[in-house]
Amino acid sequence: QVRLVESGGGSVQAGGSLRLSCAAYGYTYSSYCTGWFRQAPGKEREAVATIYTGDGKTYVAETVKGRFTISQDNAKNTLYLQMNNLKPEDTARYYCAADPNLDRNYCYVSSSYLHWGKGTQVTVSS
Repeated sequence: QVRLVESGGGSVQAGGSLRLSCAAYGYTYSSYCTGWFRQAPGKEREAVATIYTGDGKTYVAETVKGRFTISQDNAKNTLYLQMNNLKPEDTARYYCAADPNLDRNYCYVSSSYLHWGKGTQVTVSS
């Protein structure tokens, strides 16, 4: 059974850092799209950063470029999101997702993902 379990969220002040982790249980695929998405109250879910595990191709949203870094430890089946210089507008629930059938060029399309974690809350105060 596939499970994605996020951790690492919390409350920080603007300018602070957090590192999110997503452990993928039961995921035996060697190459797949995976990534971080977020949803703030009253807003649509958006892609934050994604990666194709087969070749490391990444996508990073313009709003977080230069501040957030996505990485994958294939040996541990764990996805990370290092978030630096956090801003109040980064406040949202962050979700990890994965899908073995997505084309590597479309990893940023959130509506296409098959597997989702329950999310972890990130709150940034000014």
